[in-house]
Order: sequence, then structure tokens, then C-alpha cells
Amino acid sequence: MSRYLVTGGAGFIGSNFVHQVLATTDHQVTVLDALTYAGNKDSLAGLLGDRLTFVQGDIADAGLVEDLVAGADVVVHFAAESHNDNSLRDPSPFIRTNLVGTFTLLEACRRHDVRLHHISTDEVYGDLELDDPAKFTPDTPYRPSSPYSASKAGSDHLVRAWVRSFGVAATLSNCSNNYGPYQHVEKFIPRQITNILDGGRPKLYGAGVNVRDWIHVEDHNAAVLAIIERGRIGQTYLIGADGEKDNRTVIETILRLMGRPADAYDHVADRSGHDLRYAIDSSKLRDELGWQPAYRDFEAGLAATIAWYEAHEAWWRPQKAAVEAGYAARGQ
Repeated sequence: MSRYLVTGGAGFIGSNFVHQVLATTDHQVTVLDALTYAGNKDSLAGLLGDRLTFVQGDIADAGLVEDLVAGADVVVHFAAESHNDNSLRDPSPFIRTNLVGTFTLLEACRRHDVRLHHISTDEVYGDLELDDPAKFTPDTPYRPSSPYSASKAGSDHLVRAWVRSFGVAATLSNCSNNYGPYQHVEKFIPRQITNILDGGRPKLYGAGVNVRDWIHVEDHNAAVLAIIERGRIGQTYLIGADGEKDNRTVIETILRLMGRPADAYDHVADRSGHDLRYAIDSSKLRDELGWQPAYRDFEAGLAATIAWYEAHEAWWRPQKAAVEAGYAARGQ
């Protein structure tokens, strides 16, 4: 049994990680989450008890972080501001959480000699051309294109510097786009699903040709656990499930799975600086650690995700009106 501190553990990927750890191990878990709009304590409903403790607080609060890290064996760092559109409107929370917060955590891990795993994104690598056969690898140069991806790139560099300069026992992972339960309705897939459930129409940026490499959140978190347990300190592992789909195909698949005509969606103005294509080469993770995705069929994973949102309206309903009002004000 180990004592895990999970930062951002009430967010989308973090809360799914907590569910998975409690279901598959005997570890004790403490969640640190600021409960900003993207954090939702309801995502941990039914879990609080002997093995799970929840602490509301800021990852950049040095005193609080110091106390929590001192009582942990492993820190899993999910906490991040992560929405590109929001970073274009106001970059400041991204700098505070993603850079200052990561620095604060690294310093505490250094002082207490605590193992750290840092969660990052493939967006730090910029984008690929639509007709380029290449994929991102751990050696791909960083080319972030938004305040969000730049702040995550900076946090990655901080972790690597603390490994080399101070001997912090850390690993890193950069993952492709996640989907699955407990994802905020501002995000692409749950927004389309909940629009249809509300009797509305999905919204597609531009022509919908932009490609993302989709992975089910449970597969992502299984990979994270494998890296924590068996990964080499100081190494970066890319997590992907060979799930490249363009946005138009994703929307049309959602519509078909929900019994709607495949063309029942609206085009809206494209996002500023919208990256063209992401694609992950996860062969290092698979070859070294033996990880394989369980959701190899994207359509099956998408159907399971739709079923979850259909069954959990009480979870997503409180967020929906404000999200759509914000998008409407921007013509999206």
C-alpha cells in the first residue's frame, strides 16, 4: 500500500484516475483540488471514506502543498488549466496553475524526496500537417501554439530540470485527447453529446478537418499507473491509442450512435490558431512497460461515453446553460 497525493483529482482525468486506483489497488489517496469551474467534487461521489481524503486548495499554496507532500509516497500531478479557448481569453490562470503550481509541487517533492509523476499533453509539440505520416515521439521538438500549451511545455521543462539539477524522482507523460465519463461539457465530445440530449445540434469548428488522436480516459490512466509502477525515472512516455479521427467524423459518429442524421450539425467560426493534427507514437510505452489500450474500437468507447452522459444528467446539467451562453456570445 502506498499513499498517493493526486493533484487535480476532482477534474476529468484526475477523478477517473482516483476511481481506477481505488478499484484496482489498495492505495490510500488524498485529492488536492481548487474546485475551479472544471473541478467537481460530485465526480468523487461515493468514494470519500477510509481510503480517500479530499482537500480543497490551490496547487500554488506552498504551505498547503508542503504539508500534503510530506505525508505522501507518490504524487500524481494532474492539476492544470487545460482549455485552449479560455487561455486565449485570459492566460493568467494558466501561468499560475501550470507553471507556478508545478514549481511549488516540485520544490516540496525535492525537500521530502517524494516520487512524482507529471501529466502533460501532446499539444506541447504543436501540430502536424494533415497529410504528414509522422507522429509525435518523446524526441519531437516543442512548438506550443497557445498560452495553454506553452504553459504546459514550461511545466514539462521544469520537471526535467528538477530531475537533472536536484535528483527529483519524476517521470512524465504526454497524452493525446481524452474522452469518457466526468468530462466537463465545455469540451468537444461531451458538448456535442449534451447538445443532442438537449434537442439541439452539435457545433463544428470550421470545416471539421482538424485531426485529434483520441484515447479513452481509462486507457490513459492505466498507462499512468504502469509508468508509476515500472517507468524509468527521468523518462518521458507518450500515451496514445492510435485513435486519429477528424472532428467532422467524430460529430457524425456521435449523431449516428444517437439516432440522428449524420449531417444534423452546424458549422461555427474556427478557433484562433486551431492546431491541424495531433498523432502519438506510443511504442516506447508499449515496448518497455507492456501497456496496451483496452478501448481499441473508438466507436465502442464513444457509445459507452454517450451512455454515461445519458445516465448522468444530474452531473452535467448544472454546467450546461452557462457553457452554452458563453459559446453563443462568441458565435460558437
